[in-house]
Amino acid sequence: MMEEGIGDLCLITVESGIYGGVPMGGIDFGIAKNNFALVRHDDQFDYYNGAGVDVTYMGAGELDAEGNVNATRLGPNPTGAGGFIDITSNAKHVVFCSTFTGKGLQCSFSGGNLHIEREGSIIKLVKNVQQISYNGSLARKKGQKMHFITERAVFELRPEGLVLTEVAPGIDIRTQILDLMEFAPVIAPEIQTMNPRLFQDNGPFGLRDIIQSKNKN
Repeated sequence: MMEEGIGDLCLITVESGIYGGVPMGGIDFGIAKNNFALVRHDDQFDYYNGAGVDVTYMGAGELDAEGNVNATRLGPNPTGAGGFIDITSNAKHVVFCSTFTGKGLQCSFSGGNLHIEREGSIIKLVKNVQQISYNGSLARKKGQKMHFITERAVFELRPEGLVLTEVAPGIDIRTQILDLMEFAPVIAPEIQTMNPRLFQDNGPFGLRDIIQSKNKN
């Protein structure tokens, strides 16, 4: 967010009650540097459950054809949902962020293209998720907006099901996407190429300009 210079255009919150600042990760999840407000944990969940969140970004382990997402059972034992269900059930727009395959995936960028140097050994877009953390059928019934974004493909949950809407430049749809899925998604007739500026080695890709141009329209 700070690299792209959009700190004044959005407000980040964390389920522990943080507003603004720079959220920490790993074992420090739940705290932040330079946050401007900290509210009680239960008050924060009143906000989440009251549909106060415009967009939430969540990690994901598995996705199936119904739009169900598993983020709570990624091995033999469930890790627990935390605030995942409260937030994803009521946010206006849910964006899941994940690699397309797991365990060993290595990628590189050059010339505005994505290159898969080594494919992951674990399929993450599966016929049936191990555990439903996010219910795609319920999301469609209530008209919730949902995207599942990976390094090479973007999927959108629509009334007709899970739709492939964008593909990274340099990626072959058949061999590097469809052949690595356990189900066949709907392919959007208006399928697009992901912005090549996303696949540069360093520096901002111009997110501020993109947001401001959309707001003007």
